Amino acid sequence: MDKWEMYMEIKQLLKQGFSQTKIAEKLGVSRTTVYRHLKRSPSEMAEWVDSLQYKKKKLDPYKELILSWLRMHPDMSAAQVYDWLLEKYKDLTVGESTVRTYVKALREEYKINKETSPRMYEAIPDPPMGEQMQVDFGHTRQKTVDNKEAKLNFIAFVLSHSRQKYKEWLDRPFTTRDVIQAHENAFKWYGGMTNEIVYDQDSLIVVSENGGDLILTKEFQQYRESRGINLRVCRKADPESKGRIENVVGFIKQNYAKHRVFHNIDSWNEQGWEWLNRTGNYKIHNTTKKRPFEVFLLEKQHLKPVSQNIDIQNNYEISIARCVHKDNTIRYQSNRYSLPLGTYNKYEKVCIKETETKELVIYIPDTGEIIAKHSIPEGKGMLIKDKKHSRDRTKGVGAFINTVAERFEDKELAFKYLEKVREKNPRYIKDQLQIILRETKGIDNEVRTKALAECLKRKLYSATDFGDIIAYVKRQRQVHETVIDKKKEVKTLNRLSEWVLETEAYKRKVDTYTVLMEVE
Repeated sequence: MDKWEMYMEIKQLLKQGFSQTKIAEKLGVSRTTVYRHLKRSPSEMAEWVDSLQYKKKKLDPYKELILSWLRMHPDMSAAQVYDWLLEKYKDLTVGESTVRTYVKALREEYKINKETSPRMYEAIPDPPMGEQMQVDFGHTRQKTVDNKEAKLNFIAFVLSHSRQKYKEWLDRPFTTRDVIQAHENAFKWYGGMTNEIVYDQDSLIVVSENGGDLILTKEFQQYRESRGINLRVCRKADPESKGRIENVVGFIKQNYAKHRVFHNIDSWNEQGWEWLNRTGNYKIHNTTKKRPFEVFLLEKQHLKPVSQNIDIQNNYEISIARCVHKDNTIRYQSNRYSLPLGTYNKYEKVCIKETETKELVIYIPDTGEIIAKHSIPEGKGMLIKDKKHSRDRTKGVGAFINTVAERFEDKELAFKYLEKVREKNPRYIKDQLQIILRETKGIDNEVRTKALAECLKRKLYSATDFGDIIAYVKRQRQVHETVIDKKKEVKTLNRLSEWVLETEAYKRKVDTYTVLMEVE
């Protein structure tokens, strides 16, 4: 029974002739309560009840501000509200649980439902202090001051034991040199490095997993050797092995970057480092139930010292990895650049470098072979194409097949093979012919003939297979030539040996042996 109902009940019982003592007994309250209610008129009682409806709270002065945040960003967490309040009002002394309760009450009162996107992780034991650091990349899209959108990229580090974090942002894609510089800055932030660093299979660091044998990018391999980094790369589709950094990347996106307005990259990084000290490394960790910076004070003593300085600017090249698209192009700075036909079938990724003369150099990361060069234009949304990367559209398919067949000694056999290729790849036959034409360029007739026979024998009817068989035949011939060279190295005979070989033995007549037998 609320206070207004009790007041009305007391009034009714009084009219029925009950004394104040009997009313108190009947309602289960004290006589003082009955007496206090009877002293108030109905209007006074209504005013008093209204005053009790809402008790003044510590966060009331910030109510409209918090409501504006929640209405603009319904998925905003109470933890982020708490961080934003601390950022805006540095003298504010309030606990996170108070903010959480207040935000919950505002959501219920103003019907602002929270949008959620849960994500699950598997728990793994913490490594010892100073043992492991995890590294990963992330990106966000932020609203700018002029109401546009900017894509920002960041690299994040976390010590697996203490959960101490570090991060850096760029308003452009990371290069390998940027990654190396971020490592150097992180080592300074932590005051050392761990025994092991765990990475995802990012193309700025790893070219290929190669069945467990890592092939690193040239620049990062050089940095790894000079810095003595013991690295471990997670297998694909294995997020649990780097769950700590996955959580950190999500935490940075949800708590720091979400709904924040971007002005420029310098202020964005400065605000980010303040956030690390204020929230990222100060807030009690949900798993360890400790503040990361407090545990880090102990873990810091177990880190390996990093003493010598490395000249990043002069020792490491700038290279950026790019995915090869189905149309044999890559994308760079909102433009598309063509690659030789068939590149998509051979390579998933290539590396690019921008020269001082505004030229884009595209090369294969593990061999360094340059496959294309383009001038970088001023505009955006353009296709920059080399004429050499186009099909020969002046010929029909039949004429094109004849042209390619002319490259072989046995033209009829070649024509038969190319028709099989056409039958298997009807939509891409011109691409296939272009690749075969390129693969046979500068190759002698013997290699072409053997490769053609091998493809027909093994029923390999594609241009990429044909190129692989050519490479195979060339290797086999090299091995054969090596064996012949070794046979030629047998020691020659000297003059005496040659004289002995040329000497003819004396032959006796048969009669000589017959006479001797008759004597016996």
